[in-house]
Amino acid sequence: MGAVSRACRTTSRRGPLGRPSALLHASHREMPCSEAVPAGVSPSKRARPAEQEPEGPVRLRFARLSEHATAPSKGSARAAGYDLYSAYDYTIPAMEKALVKTDIQISLPPGCYGRVAPRSGLAAKHFIDVGAGVIDEDYRGNVGVVLFNFGKETFEVKKGDRIAQLICERVFYPELEEVQGLDDTERGAGGFGSTGQN
Repeated sequence: MGAVSRACRTTSRRGPLGRPSALLHASHREMPCSEAVPAGVSPSKRARPAEQEPEGPVRLRFARLSEHATAPSKGSARAAGYDLYSAYDYTIPAMEKALVKTDIQISLPPGCYGRVAPRSGLAAKHFIDVGAGVIDEDYRGNVGVVLFNFGKETFEVKKGDRIAQLICERVFYPELEEVQGLDDTERGAGGFGSTGQN
């Protein structure tokens, strides 16, 4: 048999709130009306539109707020995060915490938030952990890192020490919708270790 033409049909895509959606992922766009598909070719092997990728390099921009700031750096080309550095000296007693300033401000890539994660060396050797580790895309203040000292000894932070790492992660910004009830799932309301019970 020859090529099979698919009929053109107008469809209306709607978003989660029932409104027509203006933003469609490239792989979900309608195919051309007169798409020709050779007989016997599986739909999964049809040519698909290319994924939409940002034009040019994705950049994490930063500015120094004082002469004490150290530029973020990566340990290797494929390291997940940028190391963040303390701009000042701090003393953190055992079982206490401190807000350590970096004296930098950042501009995250569109559609990303910054996750401040602990450095494995500090956690393994000195029981130093990181808290409150979310930087919103529109935040332009001094990046501060909350360090918790879970060790038994006082921990000294010196100016220029690496204190944490900044990881850029994709984020969705869903609209909030209140409903009367939600669909049931196999797990239901089970939590706090419920999946580990026999």
